[in-house]
Parts: sequence; C-alpha cells; structure tokens
Amino acid sequence: MKTKHLSLRIVIALILGIVVGSICNLFIQNGFIGGLDKYVFNVIGQIFLNLIFMLVVPIVFVSIVLGVIGVGDPKLLGGIGLKTITFFLTTTALAITIGLLLAMLFQPGQGKSDLFKSKDVDKYEQTLKKDSGGEATNQTFDQTLIDLFPKNPVKAMTDENMLQIITFAIFIGIGIIMVGSKAQIVHKFFEQTNEVLMYIITMIMNVFAPIGTFGLVAHAFTGAGFGAIQQLGMYFFVVLLALFVHFFVVYGTAVKLLGHYSPMKFFKAFIPAITVGFSASSSNAALPVSMECTKKMGVRPEIASFVQPLGATINMDGTAIMQGVATIFIAQISGVQLSLGQLITVVIVAVVASIGTAGVPGVGLIMLAMVLNAVGLNPAAIGIILGIDRLLDMTRTSVNITGDAACALIVSNSEEKKLATKNSA
Repeated sequence: MKTKHLSLRIVIALILGIVVGSICNLFIQNGFIGGLDKYVFNVIGQIFLNLIFMLVVPIVFVSIVLGVIGVGDPKLLGGIGLKTITFFLTTTALAITIGLLLAMLFQPGQGKSDLFKSKDVDKYEQTLKKDSGGEATNQTFDQTLIDLFPKNPVKAMTDENMLQIITFAIFIGIGIIMVGSKAQIVHKFFEQTNEVLMYIITMIMNVFAPIGTFGLVAHAFTGAGFGAIQQLGMYFFVVLLALFVHFFVVYGTAVKLLGHYSPMKFFKAFIPAITVGFSASSSNAALPVSMECTKKMGVRPEIASFVQPLGATINMDGTAIMQGVATIFIAQISGVQLSLGQLITVVIVAVVASIGTAGVPGVGLIMLAMVLNAVGLNPAAIGIILGIDRLLDMTRTSVNITGDAACALIVSNSEEKKLATKNSA
C-alpha cells in the first residue's frame, strides 16, 4: 500500500478536527450539534479505534514470536549478536526512561482534563475492577510476577492480558527455535500471517486514518474546546525534547565512547538516511540508504548487513520514548496516579514490545495500546494523540534508524579492534 501524502492528509484532518470541534464546542448545548458529535464524530472515531484494536492481540503475538525466532537464530549467538542485542535493549530502556522522566518533570497532561471524559475513565476502571476483583493499581509485586505466566493462553488473549500474551509468545518462539527444521511450516505460517497483518494495518492507516483522525479530534475538541491545544502542544514538546536528548546525548555519547568516532561526523554522514526515514516514517523503507551511509563511515559490510536489518525489527527507541511520554500524559489527563511498580511495568513492556515492533508506519500505536493495557489505562485515549502522532512518527523513525547505525558502527569498530589485538599478539 502506498503511504504517499498520508502525512499531509492526516495533518489536514487534524486541523479540520480542531477547528470544527472547537466551533461545535461553542454551541454544544444545541441539540443538532450534540447529535452531530455523538452520532458522527464519535462513531467515525470509534470505528477507526476498533479497526486498530482488533489487530492489537494478533500483531503483538505474531511479531513477538518472530522477534524471538530472529534473536534466537544460531548465527546470532556469537559475540556480534550479543553486542548488538545488548546495545539495542539497553538504549531502548534508556529511551523510555528518558521519556517517563521528562513527562513527569513537565507534566503535559496536568491542568484542564476535558480531553478525556472522566465518565469514560470511571466506566473503564469499573470494568477493570469487575474483571480483576479489585483495584487494578493495587496489585502486589509477587502477584505481578505470578501473573506473567498464563494458565490459559486463549483466555489471556481474550482478556487482552498483554504481559501473559508476551510470555506465551516467547515460549512459542523458543519452541520453534529448538524444534528447528521440523517447525519450518509453523515458522512460515507466522511469517505469512505477519505479512497479512502488516498489509491490513497499512491499509487501515492509508484509508481510514485521516477520516478517523478527524472524527476523534473533532469529538475531543467538541468536549474540550481550544483549551485542549495547550495540553496537546505540551505533549508534542515533551516527546520532541526526549527524542532530541536521546538522539544527541545517548547516541552521541555511545558513538564517541564505544565507537571511538566523532559524533558530529557520524550525524553529518547519516543525514541522507535521516531524511528518508523522516519522510517515509518507516525503518524498513530507509534501510538501503542507512546501510549505504554506514558503509561510507567504514562499517564492515557484513556487520552492516546483519546489525541494521535486525535493528529495523527490534530497535525502536523513538517509539519507546513516545510510549513513555504518552502513558504519563494519558494517565495525567485521566486523573490516574501511576505507582512505581506500574512505571517499571511500562519500561519492561515497552522494551519487550520493541523486539516485535514492525518498521512500518502506525504500528507504534498498536504497541502503545498494549502498554496502556498493561498498567490499566484506557487504550481508547490513544485517539487524543492520534492526530499529531503522524508528525511525531516521522521524527522517531529518524531516531530509530540512527540507533541502528550507531550500533553497527560501534560493533564494527569493536570487532576491528579485537582483530587488531589478536593479530598483534
């Protein structure tokens, strides 16, 4: 599916939604306007959300299985694979931690909270209490560990218990690895299923995202008015700030200290790939240009060909930052105080989810729904940030592919240094 002009269409839909919703907010007492909001804006937005949510469980399950199979391949078990995976998972954990800390510092969701109706939050929390038999936020640490392992995987999928789904997917992936060639058909089934799911999510984003964005934003602003712009603006600012910090501080420091390479030289040489990643919002689309840029930096071709494609699958630092900031933002506008245990859960789930996040536009929202579910927040609140997410998606894709390139450079220089030491001995 073509993604050309999708960003422009979503931005136009966002602006129209803000304008129309804010105007409707001035006349909300009018019966016609109330009906328009309830039966048009809300219906359009909810249908779009349902189209996304219907894919959450299958995409998470299938992609995590494939991610485990890819990471567990025998050829990845050597030193290069270990260094690569360690770098990716460490930077992803740092990324979401930066996002959480900056979100808690700037508190983008504090203040007027009309963006997300309290009655919707109350209704969702009542559902959580009914399903769990108590407050979802009061679960003890030991019970959380126990609940990581599902007694009934099918029930876990039905209940959308993402932590249990991830655990089950990991075991399936390990099983396929250990069985080897005997599970070739099963492996192929997951790969083909993943292709079908990626096609569907791409189709949904291309066909329904602009319409859904308009409906969701118009509905949100009909209830909140222009006052909501300030909160969304703060959310946008915090995500960009976190991406900026991670891009220059984390990657720059890693390239300098671990790769023994000039950060400015690295960033300058990688500009062509950053441009492609920004415009396409796809790590996979930028991959050929990214690999060409790193080879010009002196990265060994065989390492670039191994590290960067793997990174397009399991290294999603920019996406992790968005998930961290969005979780805090949605919790704040919902009037929910997340505990330390829940914040740790956000970090763990986002890091694990990054292993299976496909490098195509829009899938980050699917993973965000999983993170929100894991800490008991209403994933329907994704509709609030959906309108501006496309702009952020372009930026965080650039961060993602830069992390892949930094890892390739560091691993290549490390192997060269090891080889030089071995030869001198």
